Amino acid sequence: MSEDAFVTHRNLLFTVAYEMLGSATDAEDVLQESWLRWADVSADASHEAIRDPRAYLVRIVTRQSLNHLRTVSRRREEYVGEWLPEPLLTSPDVADDVVLAESLSMATMTVLETLGPTERAVFVLREVFDVPYEEIASAVGKSLPAVRQIAHRAKEHVAARRPRVRVERDEQEEVLARFLDAFNSGDLQRLMDVLAPDVVAIADGGGQVRGAARRPIVGAEKIVAYLRGSIEKYGVKPHLTLAWVNGALGAQLDVDGELLGVVSVTIEGGRVTRIYSVANPQKLVGLDGQTAHLASR
Repeated sequence: MSEDAFVTHRNLLFTVAYEMLGSATDAEDVLQESWLRWADVSADASHEAIRDPRAYLVRIVTRQSLNHLRTVSRRREEYVGEWLPEPLLTSPDVADDVVLAESLSMATMTVLETLGPTERAVFVLREVFDVPYEEIASAVGKSLPAVRQIAHRAKEHVAARRPRVRVERDEQEEVLARFLDAFNSGDLQRLMDVLAPDVVAIADGGGQVRGAARRPIVGAEKIVAYLRGSIEKYGVKPHLTLAWVNGALGAQLDVDGELLGVVSVTIEGGRVTRIYSVANPQKLVGLDGQTAHLASR
């Protein structure tokens, strides 16, 4: 066994860390810390006793992610406005793994934020990556019966809060195309038509972006009015371009070619029911056109 095992499983480890942390930046930090620990193990002659490097590495990353979650909890409590996960640009094939794609969606990632650190770790490892309960128990430092109970509670919690309707890709593409076309043309009536009456818009500007609402906006009329007011107030005409975001079709928002945000939506009944827009510049730094390398389950 060598340090090559870390390279072999790096995409999996990044995906686990990102799902647990909701931040690609934090996930990379966790991977760096985990690699240092793995390097120490690899340098030790006793490392030959490790029969399953993948399971061992997942355990290291899980523990490091749990430690990281606890250290950033205060930072997120003091966050200005709504906190949304750091978006990832993904390849279309990620959507082919339905379970992974659903877990990566902004809708599910925001639900995961409502779980405690251990609950989140157990849910991600079990429901997304199908890790055996025994390995999860070792990773989170809990007994096997406790992990089974945590997994059950977390699964029910997530199922009750994330979208229950699975939308086929054709419908998603059609509705999103209408949404982008109406937005880019400035036809606010057409935009109203593609939005559900009770649509919710959540923006994450981190307190650094003018025009980014600090609280969710509920209702198609209010969202369109807010958009109209922002355009008139700031004199800018943003443009949406189709992009694969967090395992689903979404969009990049730019003004005069400068990236200003990333948009994800949920769709039900042929209309947009939720809009997630991330505009915090610190969360867009890694979106330089590079597609995130994720691991299929």
